[in-house]
Amino acid sequence: MNSSEKTTDSAAQPGIGKAVLECRNLTKVFLEGREDLQVLKGIDLLVSPSERVAVVGSSGSGKTTLLQLLAGLDSPSSGEVVLCGQRLVSVSEQQQGELRNRHLGFVYQFHHLLPEFNALENVAMPLLLRAEVSVKAARSRAQDMLEMVGLSARTSHKPAELSGGERQRVAIARALVGSPDLVLMDEPTGNLDPHTAGRIHELMDSLSRQLTTSFIVVTHDLDFARQMDRALRLEDGYLVAV
Repeated sequence: MNSSEKTTDSAAQPGIGKAVLECRNLTKVFLEGREDLQVLKGIDLLVSPSERVAVVGSSGSGKTTLLQLLAGLDSPSSGEVVLCGQRLVSVSEQQQGELRNRHLGFVYQFHHLLPEFNALENVAMPLLLRAEVSVKAARSRAQDMLEMVGLSARTSHKPAELSGGERQRVAIARALVGSPDLVLMDEPTGNLDPHTAGRIHELMDSLSRQLTTSFIVVTHDLDFARQMDRALRLEDGYLVAV
């Protein structure tokens, strides 16, 4: 693939001042033995407020690597990521952590809920990391989020007492409880049946409109991806329109 085939959608997207997230010429190279493996070859992406972007691609194409770079959990070989106007490369690791807590939410294929805590406590965790938020306020906000995802009757249940779809909705509530500008999702419906996956998509659509939250979703499900505002494919190190 030549550089003329990659997509930036720059004409259709807002400038950096309005973008929730921007990455410019993002590359990632891994050393394998004596060889360099270039996974990402120059990713350009702008995400608008409330926009839902899907990223599809074959296994090993670099989708999870891309999410790690966008979140500042890994460093690019070149290029940069700008989150809500802040260049991640220009801040310390501690400041990056604070940016993630206030501006980003995460939902993984495996929900990563803490098994010893109930649904309410799991959802409240991100807020409890903020010194200015009281325990009472965190629990109240967590209760509101669980109600929003349809789990107000399951607040006292631990993860083992919840179905797969319910655990994933708890994970979504946890990702959204801090009112982030952007939620990153890595195969959020990969372990769910089609009916439950459809409900998760409807929930994302509703929440993006209600909370002005943007989503970047990595998925293998092309039908699911096409229901988003934009669907992109990670192919040969570049993002191309599906």
